Amino acid sequence: MASLVSLSTAALTTTFKGNTKLLKATPSLYPASSFLLKPNKRRAREGSLSLSVRASVPAVAVSSVVSTVDRFRLNNLGPQPGSRKKGKRKGRGHSAGQGGSCGFGMRGQKSRSGPGVRKGFEGGQMPLYRRLPKLRGIAGGMPKGVPKYVPVNLKDIATAGFEEGDEISLETLKQKGLINPSGRERSLPLKILGDGELTVKLNFKARAFSSSAKEKLEAAGCGVTVLPGRKKWVKPSVEKNLARAEEYFAKKRAAADPSSA
Repeated sequence: MASLVSLSTAALTTTFKGNTKLLKATPSLYPASSFLLKPNKRRAREGSLSLSVRASVPAVAVSSVVSTVDRFRLNNLGPQPGSRKKGKRKGRGHSAGQGGSCGFGMRGQKSRSGPGVRKGFEGGQMPLYRRLPKLRGIAGGMPKGVPKYVPVNLKDIATAGFEEGDEISLETLKQKGLINPSGRERSLPLKILGDGELTVKLNFKARAFSSSAKEKLEAAGCGVTVLPGRKKWVKPSVEKNLARAEEYFAKKRAAADPSSA
């Protein structure tokens, strides 16, 4: 021990006064070494690996050893760190963080047991869904702005190339490509509008005709057939009253018309 102390003190108090830049490093007596993972049977069961030093082993061997060691096994499968979190332990004491009132406060309706308050309730003031303005028409779900027919004008029928005596209906107009209803419009009936002129005699079958279209078609000598609509269901008592009202007004119109007498 005394010799080691003397050597260390001698190294610290050296008398070398030359240029240290001229000193050269002596080559090592041992070749370059690298660390390898050497599996140990006893420690592998415990989940650890031992390190050993080997001299000048190629990198291919290192990668092969590491790949064989890091394979997935049933004993080393597990979730990623931080992916699983323990839930809050409410009502388990103050040290758990949610011990006293479990995060529900001390008093009030929301701290009591039961259903609490309904969705959208704002304590009695006017809620948001009632403060906002209502949308009108289709946007608000009202049937007022929803179309009831598939409209077609006379000028479109005149340029479609129909010959005299042809039938004009929803199916023939689809075949000619004049209309291409999609979505809700596929179940809507046809309505003929009076924009344009028609010189060819055709047979029209539609649910409704505008007043101008009906006049033009009758003047051109075309056949006009009004298709019946889908009958709305009513109670038998209401249907009976409607029939009686129709009979009453029919007699009244007949009495008021002098030409029928």
